[in-house]
Amino acid sequence: MVNRLGHPDLGLGVGLRTVHFPYILEHQPEVDWFEIISENFMDSRGRPRYVLEQIAERYPIVMHGVSLSIGSTDPLDFDYLRRLKALASDVQPRWISDHICWTGVAGRNTHDLLPIPFTEESLTHVVERIRVVQDFLEQRIVMENPSSYVTFASSTMPEWEFVTRLAEAADCGLLLDVNNVYVSCFNHAMDPQNFIESLPHDRVVQFHLAGHSNYETHLIDTHDDHVIDPVWDLYRTARSHTGGVSTLLEWDAKIPPFPVLHAEVLKARDAIAGRATMPHKAEQATTTPASAVPHPLHHVLPEVS
Repeated sequence: MVNRLGHPDLGLGVGLRTVHFPYILEHQPEVDWFEIISENFMDSRGRPRYVLEQIAERYPIVMHGVSLSIGSTDPLDFDYLRRLKALASDVQPRWISDHICWTGVAGRNTHDLLPIPFTEESLTHVVERIRVVQDFLEQRIVMENPSSYVTFASSTMPEWEFVTRLAEAADCGLLLDVNNVYVSCFNHAMDPQNFIESLPHDRVVQFHLAGHSNYETHLIDTHDDHVIDPVWDLYRTARSHTGGVSTLLEWDAKIPPFPVLHAEVLKARDAIAGRATMPHKAEQATTTPASAVPHPLHHVLPEVS
């Protein structure tokens, strides 16, 4: 049964990045919607904010954050939340999302999406903080499963159980990052199909798709290439269980021209129809010397705003 917590299926969208501003303003491409990195616009009153306002007049916008640090033991940053709420008031996004992780401690932001232990204590801590954030923002938020590269020995439940219980106890939505499921399951020898099948599907508001890097012994969520076929297969599974929700393609490094980005997310139509997606040479697993491997916990840094 489709629920999505009252949110519509926006269709197929892409992440809004500054390198594509000129193209979007000139061509007004037939994209269904855009997702912005909240931190890129929270403190900006210059050209990025002006361009965002122009785009928001034509396209639905979703705000996606990387600094909520919901799993941290630091107190919630209410200055950050006030700025986030002010941006939401200006932009009127369809929803606000962030990650089930922590990003720093002692007031320092590492700009990494750091994993949390899947324990009862951690679950209670995160649920309580999500409730506070939702009360402050006066709306439900949508939480994403991040990629992970280490496993806590103290964890007492699998990630999908933690995510399920979190969403239900906090009464929040889920952003199901299909690529992150694939990456994490490869790194921790889990079954990605079982991961997706075990989630509360009526709480899934949005999907993320992205490319990653394969280093044979582990995968890293680099957002710098095309989506590979096994991830498209998982996406079909996710759609079959959710009835279909808003789908977004992320591409944050080695960013291609906008038409290439748009063409990549449009492959979802083939995936939805059960057709094979258009092959691309980058879909074949490649290896990289260990010296060239990026920091495994690195994620999207805010752009200059």
